[in-house]
Amino acid sequence: MEKTLAEVAEIVDGVLTGDPTTLVTGIAPIQDAKPGDITLLADRKYLQHLEKTQASCIIVPPGIETAQCATIQTANPWAAFSKLLLLFFPPRTPSLGVHESAFIGEDVQMGTEVSIGYLSYVGDGCRVADRATILPFVYIGEGSRIGREVTIHPHVTICEDTVIGDRVIIHSGSVIGSDGFGYTTLDTSHQKIPQVGRVIIEDDVEIGANVAVDRGTIGATVIRRGSKIDNLVHIAHNVVIGENCLLVAQVGIAGSTEIGKNCVLAGQAGVIEHVRIGEGTMVGAQAGVTKSIPPHTKVSGYPARPHAQSKKAYAALSMLPELLSRVSRLERDLKKAVTKNG
Repeated sequence: MEKTLAEVAEIVDGVLTGDPTTLVTGIAPIQDAKPGDITLLADRKYLQHLEKTQASCIIVPPGIETAQCATIQTANPWAAFSKLLLLFFPPRTPSLGVHESAFIGEDVQMGTEVSIGYLSYVGDGCRVADRATILPFVYIGEGSRIGREVTIHPHVTICEDTVIGDRVIIHSGSVIGSDGFGYTTLDTSHQKIPQVGRVIIEDDVEIGANVAVDRGTIGATVIRRGSKIDNLVHIAHNVVIGENCLLVAQVGIAGSTEIGKNCVLAGQAGVIEHVRIGEGTMVGAQAGVTKSIPPHTKVSGYPARPHAQSKKAYAALSMLPELLSRVSRLERDLKKAVTKNG
């Protein structure tokens, strides 16, 4: 594919500085780009590459200029770059229809332009809406509902009675609707509590690879519209994730916890059961949330506390060896003084 810089600037609604007739033939990282490539510089930490790149054009935020090559300035460089990625690398379109090796149960309702791949299983009573794509080796349990324009990647398991909204993407290896970790202890044994609820995933959610979302014990585990879940996240039974949340890799959320809308949980953050994280909260990487958090708070550390407090605590921690040495010296000096004056 070829596009002139004038065409590219129009597509991304940006301001071009440079020759509008220059051709763009590819996309590459800034440090690897060659003549003909367009690249991105969205973060000033990569400014060291600006004067060395061989790219023909760089998409940049306002205020960044270079004589090295043309630039297209835009308020949101990543949004602009995403448009170009879709243009130069359009999504692959699977074959429509049901592969002859797929299993389709009884009373399955299927919309138009549905694709179901090799050796996939769709259980009795499922509903699969228009333009849903179910790639090979997917299991969808009885009574589940799959919304419009959903994409389910290979080796995903969707257990019985799961509800998935429109335009949801689920990546390989994820399990939606497995039993929650529910037991009661009788004498010295652990007796399983039946997990009879379900999972509801609302519209425009994306779930990464190898994510586990447990069904509710009773009621539902819910992921509300627009939330994005990274790889290797665990969401326990009866958790509610609010709208437009971001959960980064290896986050773990224990049962019956509620996350408000527009929250961010950074990598490896952990949250105990039965607490509420207020909307707009940011939880730092590896933080341990042990109690409810009010809205619009930034917390970090273990136990999680306001970020400013955590920074002071970590700063004090680094001074402990010196403080211990000073205390030891003072104790020795005091002991000598007591002995001398005794």
